[in-house]
Amino acid sequence: MRFHKIALSFLALVIATASTPINFNLSGTPGELRVLAQTPQARKAEADRLFKQGIQQFDTSQFEAALQSWQQALIIYREIKDRKGESWILGSFGLAYYAMGDYPKAIDYYQQSLAISREIKDRLSEGTALGNLGLAYYALGDYNKTIEYHQQHLAIARETKHRLGEGNALGNLGIAYLNLGDYPKAIEYFQQKLAITHEIKDRRGEGGALGNLGLAYFELGDYPKAIEYHQQSLAILREIKDRLDEGIALGNLGLAYYALADYPKAIEYLQQSLAIAKEIKDRLGEGTALGNLGLAYHALADYPKAIEYHQQRLAIAKEIKDRLGEGISLNNLGLAFYKQGNLPIAEKTLYEGINVLESLRDKKLADTNKVLFFDTQSRTYRILQQVLIAQNKTDAALEIAERGRARAFVELLASRVSTNNKQGDKSPLAPTIAQIKQIAKQQNATLVQYSIIYDDFKVAGKQQAKESDLYIWVIKPNGEVTFRKADLKPLWQKDNTTLEELVFNTRDSLGVVDDDRSIFESQFNNPNNEKAQRENLQKLHQLLIKPIADLLPTNPNQPVTFVPQSSLFLVPFPALMDEQGKPIIEKHTILTAPAIQVLDFTHQLGAGRQTNYNNALIVGNPTMPFVSTKPGKPATKLKPLPGAELEAKTIAQMLKTQPILGKEATKANILQRLSLFDVIHLATHGWADDNRGLGSWIAFAPSGKDDGLLKAEEILDLKLKAQLVVLSACETGKGKLSGDGVIGLSRSLISAGVPSVLVSLWQVPDAATQYLMVEFYKSLQTQPDKALALRQAMLKTKEKFPNPVNWAAFTLIGER
Repeated sequence: MRFHKIALSFLALVIATASTPINFNLSGTPGELRVLAQTPQARKAEADRLFKQGIQQFDTSQFEAALQSWQQALIIYREIKDRKGESWILGSFGLAYYAMGDYPKAIDYYQQSLAISREIKDRLSEGTALGNLGLAYYALGDYNKTIEYHQQHLAIARETKHRLGEGNALGNLGIAYLNLGDYPKAIEYFQQKLAITHEIKDRRGEGGALGNLGLAYFELGDYPKAIEYHQQSLAILREIKDRLDEGIALGNLGLAYYALADYPKAIEYLQQSLAIAKEIKDRLGEGTALGNLGLAYHALADYPKAIEYHQQRLAIAKEIKDRLGEGISLNNLGLAFYKQGNLPIAEKTLYEGINVLESLRDKKLADTNKVLFFDTQSRTYRILQQVLIAQNKTDAALEIAERGRARAFVELLASRVSTNNKQGDKSPLAPTIAQIKQIAKQQNATLVQYSIIYDDFKVAGKQQAKESDLYIWVIKPNGEVTFRKADLKPLWQKDNTTLEELVFNTRDSLGVVDDDRSIFESQFNNPNNEKAQRENLQKLHQLLIKPIADLLPTNPNQPVTFVPQSSLFLVPFPALMDEQGKPIIEKHTILTAPAIQVLDFTHQLGAGRQTNYNNALIVGNPTMPFVSTKPGKPATKLKPLPGAELEAKTIAQMLKTQPILGKEATKANILQRLSLFDVIHLATHGWADDNRGLGSWIAFAPSGKDDGLLKAEEILDLKLKAQLVVLSACETGKGKLSGDGVIGLSRSLISAGVPSVLVSLWQVPDAATQYLMVEFYKSLQTQPDKALALRQAMLKTKEKFPNPVNWAAFTLIGER
């Protein structure tokens, strides 16, 4: 885990280079300016002086002071109607807020700067504003928008023949594609940037481009090629005497040799990186090099040496108040103590590490940034679970498993469940074992929590992190907690697969289309490969259900709530088959949740509220918009859904209301009405954004300036009174898989106040879905339990459409 740190710091350096303010030529001394204070030229000179003063303050990280200087300059520029100066200041405000981590505010100012630049036809400033908007959206993790803005910047740089700007735009496009995992595309852009740096003799830019090519080939697993590029980068950095980046390049070479399992060579380069950090008094770099040396010795199973280096790194982290480095050091120390067999010290160290990492969680961070930050910490919770289970402390391990998941979601819900939140700025505490038992009683359900555990194994002479065990806790409604585990090692040792691959292979054998085809074309992949389907569903049952089958309720009406992790969120639990080929939906009523504590909040959201099913908003088959699901891909019109229209009409008739269909079902129209209804049923297309979950959308008819797509990030800001939202659309239960669960539509709806959300795990067939949804509402008219209604609807649909692809996609999240 820690081995990406050096590489990413180099990446950040390249991004920062492209985001520095424009250098403006300002003339005149402060004394001369004051003498002429009353003339318009003197007013402009005073504004220029304040602007330059702000830049100097910005360069020394005095961001608040810089903002004050620029605010005074802005008043003067506006007073003398200097639109170019006004544009500069607004762009500089953006840079300051970017530096302070307030990216939405930075975007607001960049947009204002951009508008003025366009108005006065200042193409250079327009390109700069577009590039900075790209960087701000990159910081938010919105890579689609990042690419869009850098492409616009690139076009202007080429038009104005601004080769440096063109190179920066190309480099930043490469970095965006690197983060999207499109390494060939990233390499293409880095190569183009490299060509420009050669041409304009930008040696620093050339070194950066070579280093980023090294990172891209590292991600592709082509370590010799990565080494080749890092060596070339290193040569340039030595030539221009950039000692800081030389140390980083040496560290990156160490990482590449580590990946090749050439640990002596890795240690040699990391020692050189350490020597430079000590020489230039880069204490942070010194700590990083020490930590990476500790990991290299860990890979050699020299745990005493690994512990020694991690302890040195910990001492530096404490000295320079690098709390993140301190947390990482404690994690790595805990792991080394665990491998050494010193379980009590490992447990103590890892608890300390978790406390440090949790102290870094800023409640004021945007939700997206919290999720990204929490994901970097997940490994410590997993290692501590191993240490606790090794000591047979199974209840304490469950507390840690729960403490390490969905924390950003829990904080979001805690802030919204009560307006009189007495927590203040404190994050809600993770539940104790007693509270977990209480939640199971309150839900009157059997809770099943999964935790995928990884460990380091020597495979073909290399240390590799591989799936080791699946920890499973079953909490019965009476509060009884039982721990079981399944061995995952045979998956990769014998079957040459992984749990994640097994999940995706199962979806394939069902006929699930895990790309965008079925939302654009009138086709659905529905193979009749019953043998592969049965084998995969039984294999998943053997791992996920068989170890705990004796602990599940015998009454099929008693609910079971699965709390998955990672790829297990995509498992079609209702379709999993026992040895006799019987799917578990025939034995159990099923729900899912991202964390046990989330159930406590959905219970609070639904408490004391009655659902009026006649107060329902029913939408079906809107006039479909044109959509592009990938950067640079042309927009294509979504296919119409006649089954969704019939579904909406039938359900609306049952609930004694009028459906909203076709061209009437605009995004603007639906948004106006969403907060008014107890039940919301949306039968349309949906799409899950696997890279940026909050980009997931539900399709409506476009109108005015909107594109018709209601995104998860927009839903997050709504306040809904609905007790039930049904997203009768494709893959609405998917999104970005994270330690926080699935970042997507379902999470946003619960955060907006909805206690029960029904979503799909794949692109569902139109006719079968229409049948299932009608059966679901029929069942709800005779009894109020949504989970039971879904089970009965699935069983009915299974009779008519036997392939599980037709009936097993939907899952109820939250309350019954």
